[in-house]
Amino acid sequence: MNKALSARLFTTIILTGAFLAGTLHASAQAAAAPAKGEAPKTAEQVFKNIQVLKGTPADQLETGMQFISNSLGVECEFCHVQGAREKDDKKTKQTARKMIEMQMAINKNHFNGDREVTCYSCHHGAERPAGVPMIAEEEPKRPQVPAEEAALPSADQIIDKYIQAVGGAESLQKITSRVQKATISFGERQFPAEVVAKAPNKRISTVHTPNGDNITAFDGQAGWLGNPGGRPPRDMNPQENEAFSFDATFYLPLEIKKMFTQLRVRPADKIGSHEVYQVIGTSPGKPPLRMFFDKVSGLLMRTIRYAESPLGRNPTQVDYAEYRLDSGIRLPFQWTVARPLGRFTIQVSEIQQNVPVDDSKFAKPAAAAPAPAEQKPPAK
Repeated sequence: MNKALSARLFTTIILTGAFLAGTLHASAQAAAAPAKGEAPKTAEQVFKNIQVLKGTPADQLETGMQFISNSLGVECEFCHVQGAREKDDKKTKQTARKMIEMQMAINKNHFNGDREVTCYSCHHGAERPAGVPMIAEEEPKRPQVPAEEAALPSADQIIDKYIQAVGGAESLQKITSRVQKATISFGERQFPAEVVAKAPNKRISTVHTPNGDNITAFDGQAGWLGNPGGRPPRDMNPQENEAFSFDATFYLPLEIKKMFTQLRVRPADKIGSHEVYQVIGTSPGKPPLRMFFDKVSGLLMRTIRYAESPLGRNPTQVDYAEYRLDSGIRLPFQWTVARPLGRFTIQVSEIQQNVPVDDSKFAKPAAAAPAPAEQKPPAK
């Protein structure tokens, strides 16, 4: 596997918590984390040559770069010099700065500062925005006036049905740990993987690649990431923590009502052949989380969540399938993670429940001490 593919695989693989489009250097990530009691650092305090995003929290700069990547369908090197991202050698980087300023000005002058216009508003995944309307390839479908919708159930009713569909609260709480053997499919490549989880909210996912293990872990309070290549593990940023803590919630069906200050039910399109209800969870200061439940079975079929960035929200969709009964509860044996620039699928082949798992399994390893300098013999 070449280094470029390995890096892209790692940035895609952070299982259901992935946000990255390309990793910033680990030392910069560590510098972005404020010491206890200190104010969060800004982008210009951590990274070199920040011009139009001054004042942006340093831990949001990476998600902002990913938003640009998602919106234009490009990789980091489209604008940046590889290995020297602070340089201004590429014209595309200078153009990007002008576009960010334009976006901010439009929103300030025409939308009261609300972020209504983003890079994606014009680019739609292309390097250059289309300036001419597309020619229709088929007869346009005329919108039909929908029939009057039946009254929607409440969020509590939908979630209660979900709890019963997976086996009920009592059966769920009889399980305290889980080990899953799986295969991850990334394009045409497949790698063995393992997911270990423990109640109430500990989880570690390991993907075994020829170059070493890619690891995503949550120790119950915070997450960390490990990758091959000699670099030390790093702490997750706030956006990554937010996402992976959801996935690490061991008794998820029982916890959904507690996670959000408001749950709203909205109509939704079918997922495949399945009619679904959409439940939107919101909390102050956080992006919404959308959950889609099968109307018939009651099972959770899809989640869509968003990572906040200074330029827009990066979406991640997770589809759950192949629910099977194991130890009295129903679990998805397949889930597919999709984002604007790619997707991968986890296929579980084996599950073991209530196996002993020590808490140290989820702890971030200490960074290796530097090798002692070679001592020269004293001069004679």
